[in-house]
Amino acid sequence: HRLLPPADRCLTHDMSTSNDYIRAYLADRAVDPTRAALVIIDMQYATGSRQGALARKLQAEGSSVGDYRFDRIERFVLPNTLRLRDHFGRLGRPVLHVTVGAALPDASDAPLHMRKLFVEFKNHLGSREHEIVDELKPRPGEHVLRKTSIGAFASTNIDSLLRALGCEQIYMTGVSTNMCVETTAREAADRGYGVTLVEDACGTTHEDLHHNTMRNFQRLFGRVRSTAESLAELEVARG
Repeated sequence: HRLLPPADRCLTHDMSTSNDYIRAYLADRAVDPTRAALVIIDMQYATGSRQGALARKLQAEGSSVGDYRFDRIERFVLPNTLRLRDHFGRLGRPVLHVTVGAALPDASDAPLHMRKLFVEFKNHLGSREHEIVDELKPRPGEHVLRKTSIGAFASTNIDSLLRALGCEQIYMTGVSTNMCVETTAREAADRGYGVTLVEDACGTTHEDLHHNTMRNFQRLFGRVRSTAESLAELEVARG
């Protein structure tokens, strides 16, 4: 079973080879469920829930800019991530939750460019904003890593953990598509992992940023698949 480019029907993120020479250089790897892990990015109340700090801030400002984000999380990101998590559980494969936030209320332990966001959103250990949303609360045996940076590889032990768990292929979901998801996915690809962005299990605030990320990521970094395609290929590869 080969990791081929997405089917032409996936118009939101497909690119024809004739229009993008880079596609000719994409790695061709077999799907191997025994080497796969699910990585869920930043599904916390701070920015991943309509009940969180970002949503309240936008509402107080009279802004509707978050409507697309939270609609997408509720309609696609949450239910599809749950489907994927259940499937990885049945396969006996690792599930990693990555969170973003500070250890301290003043965020003095975080990089300078992240501190104001953490402080304003009260995103630190022990706060409700830092918690993973109830629907995705980690189950026994699942792993939780806290990052203070945009990408997980810069401030967690995710690399050594994945290697210890024997994981070479990563399926990624979460928020925000064009920030923490994309940065972590690029970091993973540069370290030799086979990375799949699950398109309909990721979300951000602007639709164009979501689609541009998906379009650009598959030029060389990795693959883009839907939840249904991901589940199907893992099942077929399992035999």
